[in-house]
Amino acid sequence: YRGWNTRHFYQTLRREHGVKVSYTFVKEALQEAGLVAKRRARGRHRRRRERKACFGEMLHIDGSKHAWLALCPEERQTLISVVDDATSRLLHAQLWPAESTQAVLVAIRDVLDPHGIPASIYTDRPGWAFETPTAGAAVSKTHLTQVGQVLKRLGVEHIPSYSPQGRGRSERMNGTLQARLVNELKLAGARSLEAANPYIRGRHLATHNQAFSIPPRETESAFVPARDAPLDEIFCRETVR
Repeated sequence: YRGWNTRHFYQTLRREHGVKVSYTFVKEALQEAGLVAKRRARGRHRRRRERKACFGEMLHIDGSKHAWLALCPEERQTLISVVDDATSRLLHAQLWPAESTQAVLVAIRDVLDPHGIPASIYTDRPGWAFETPTAGAAVSKTHLTQVGQVLKRLGVEHIPSYSPQGRGRSERMNGTLQARLVNELKLAGARSLEAANPYIRGRHLATHNQAFSIPPRETESAFVPARDAPLDEIFCRETVR
């Protein structure tokens, strides 16, 4: 567990090894042994945007390029993640060789099947998300990418990000995943996407959400059942290319 942050280490000790002592006891023991440094209290954080009220009211989709497989340090992979704004629940996470239209459409379909159709999706402005006629200007509302076309047919509002503050929740999630998932995949011995992705789906999503997800302010879900939508037609092979 060398290199793990204290809270992640403590949560893993409780879950995997049945440790019953308190977090404070573990933190102080590690500090006294010189295994973790004592940190000063953080300064006051800037005010964050209020979360959406309902589960499924807005999802964040993001791609994070990083050396996710610590046992292959010369390689970099991209993690596509889908996070619910109201609850910080991680709904999808999968490693790909690169950020692509196919990777994003797979993520969207993976969310639709168990949860339904969300009200809106918030993304950065890469090529798979939007067409931007002039660099640095507003995105086109008429010339849609393949992802944009799929979201339009589903009736999902696609919201572009124009500021670092707007991407804050996604960036914090990426930082948390980089701090935790890299160490977990190393501990699991993952050296390939084929080994890493089953671990992420089978283990990490559940443990991550247990540690970080919160209840929404409103109990009613904003997801709309997808059973009447022609999903197979919308996500046909001609679309995912």
